[in-house]
Amino acid sequence: MTLAREKPLTVLGIETSCDETAAAVVRLNEEGRGEILSDVVLSQIAEHAAFGGVVPEIAARAHLRYLPGLMKQAMTDARLEWGELDGVAVTAGPGLMGGLLVGMMAAKALALAKKLPFIAVNHLEGHGLSPGLMEGLSPPYLLLLISGGHTQLVSVQGVGDFVRYGTTIDDALGEAFDKVAKMLDLGYPGGPVVEKLAAVGDASRFDLPRPMKGREGCHFSFSGLKTAVRTAALKLEHIDDGDKADICAAFQQAVAETLADRLAHACARFAAEHPGIADPVVVVAGGVAANRALRAALEDAAGRQGFRLVAPPAHMCTDNAAMIAWAGALRLARGLTDPLSTPARARWPLDPKAEPAAYAGVKA
Repeated sequence: MTLAREKPLTVLGIETSCDETAAAVVRLNEEGRGEILSDVVLSQIAEHAAFGGVVPEIAARAHLRYLPGLMKQAMTDARLEWGELDGVAVTAGPGLMGGLLVGMMAAKALALAKKLPFIAVNHLEGHGLSPGLMEGLSPPYLLLLISGGHTQLVSVQGVGDFVRYGTTIDDALGEAFDKVAKMLDLGYPGGPVVEKLAAVGDASRFDLPRPMKGREGCHFSFSGLKTAVRTAALKLEHIDDGDKADICAAFQQAVAETLADRLAHACARFAAEHPGIADPVVVVAGGVAANRALRAALEDAAGRQGFRLVAPPAHMCTDNAAMIAWAGALRLARGLTDPLSTPARARWPLDPKAEPAAYAGVKA
């Protein structure tokens, strides 16, 4: 995946696709290895918690307010001057358009003022290539991306080369966790609190569906599971903490079994397409990948298929700028830069050739 070089490449990365404002500096060395020189992330959770989800306008205004300071902090932490950069990379999509525009304008202004190469990065490619930065892992490998906006199984072939095996046909998994938390009045973000309650609940008390389990292919669906959770909650006259814990446990168990089933199909396809790989790997990334119970279920499922599971550290699973800077450095090393006229893209599939999935929308 990486290229040996005569000198290192140092790239500033910017991430503003949703509700994290982030800037980071990453260096690609002569041997093709990566080093994080700085990594600054400002979460907006407190600003969105009252609304039970991300409000696009609030997110965009926060990016506009905080990004310039974070960029300076990233450079200070990296102990670099602006003139020591070799390029600037920014998330150009997919994501919330208001936030994307803030990041894009900042990156373009810097590139123009300092005469730096400009690299527009697909946010999903950032996730997909991040194992090279953290683990030194080179493609090909299988990627399970599970976040608030995306749920996909992708074969990672290399920089700019992805084959989508499956995507959600309705809701993303992270969104499902947040909606379940909202139904049970657990607060936002929903993922951590659902995981915490599930650990002390009885998963066998409620019989919830396992969407798509047993079907051919690698697509996902979580809308029906959310409806089943709502139905189970409405049947209870008074929901106490024990009820909530049991519902969370049943929901998380249903998700784990669904993911394991879909992953098994993807592993079989990947193995057939790459028969010569001695140590096949499944990478799980995205915010939901921080869920320890799901990681354990996925590790078991991958192992049964003869695959090794690789999960980045929790802070690299969620949105960050280090992965954007890394993807930008890899692209820059290959001469893949972009004009300043490049637009932001609310929708930007990793695999444009993939057949459309019903109702996938921005999650495709």
